[in-house]
Amino acid sequence: MRIALDFGEFDSSGRRRSWRGVCTLSAWFAMVLLAACPAGRAETCTTQSGMVQAERDGIADAAHNLATMVQANNAAALRTAVVAEVAKDFSGLQYLVGSTAPKLTGDVVTVDQVYLLDATTLKRGADGSAPDAQFFCSLNRSTMEVEFVIPSLPPGKYAFAMVALAPAPDAAKAAPWQLSLLMRQEQGEWLLAGIYPKGMTAAGHDGLWYWTQARQMVANKQPWDAWLYYQAAHKLLQPADFVVSTHLDKLRTEAAGAAPPALSEGVSIDAPLVVKGADGAEYHFTGLGVDDSLGQSSLDIEAHLHVDAGADPAAARKRNNDAASALLAAYPELRKAFHGVWIYAEAQGQNPFATEQPMAEIK
Repeated sequence: MRIALDFGEFDSSGRRRSWRGVCTLSAWFAMVLLAACPAGRAETCTTQSGMVQAERDGIADAAHNLATMVQANNAAALRTAVVAEVAKDFSGLQYLVGSTAPKLTGDVVTVDQVYLLDATTLKRGADGSAPDAQFFCSLNRSTMEVEFVIPSLPPGKYAFAMVALAPAPDAAKAAPWQLSLLMRQEQGEWLLAGIYPKGMTAAGHDGLWYWTQARQMVANKQPWDAWLYYQAAHKLLQPADFVVSTHLDKLRTEAAGAAPPALSEGVSIDAPLVVKGADGAEYHFTGLGVDDSLGQSSLDIEAHLHVDAGADPAAARKRNNDAASALLAAYPELRKAFHGVWIYAEAQGQNPFATEQPMAEIK
């Protein structure tokens, strides 16, 4: 049970030798990724091709150094390289770095992309609150665009870097990671304001693989499998929750068009997926997704189950097992494309009760 695009190359030091235009991406320093929300104005977005070399190199060097500190779990060095707001509550960053660093041991650090966001013209509200900001970035003078919507962004000059951490060619580990780093310039130095780590593969495959498989599943009339594989693709391809791009819009449009009728409006607490068990009991699923926490050769299904109240462990486990059985009985195609099913039984005001079962154990 569990409690609960090529943009050029860098040399061996992690500094980019060739640059092509990309968009600006930023977010406030919070440790939790911010969801996009409406913004009142658009600020200045400068792509890599629009930066002078000294500025590009400065951002890349700072990102490389910070990523190396994270990889080494060097909390003492990081504490001296963060903005004041983060330093006041350093424990959150320290925990995140401590849990991420072991996954990066021995990896080669390469700065893949850097972005510049000038929010110096933002004006605080009369009450001192930070305004919302919106950024539109055209890629390589094409019709491709990325939009970043940042709520409550304090005025300042920011940079965002995406850093790849890939195993050395002779290493046994084969799972690449990415650290997206938010920095703010203060007195000529780039200080860490946020970190967003993520694995770049799930069950051994990247986002484009899941996108391709989802399309094939649609052609094979496997809409439920496809819907979940589209989710896996989106999760892997989206750098952070606040990024909206032409590329990701295409993915979302495909996923929406291929969704089974029962999922056409999404799944939520207000619009649950209701499945009946063999005994007539109803199970209200408020969320469906994918999970790779067990590191199996295929993904697990992650299902969130609404329950009115908690139960003793034995009864709660049986309820979760019955819910997983009902879900697979209703949509049997799910058995072949996934390793197993996580059920999170969630009652208001209580911790979720989570269980995982391999497909072979679900009757």
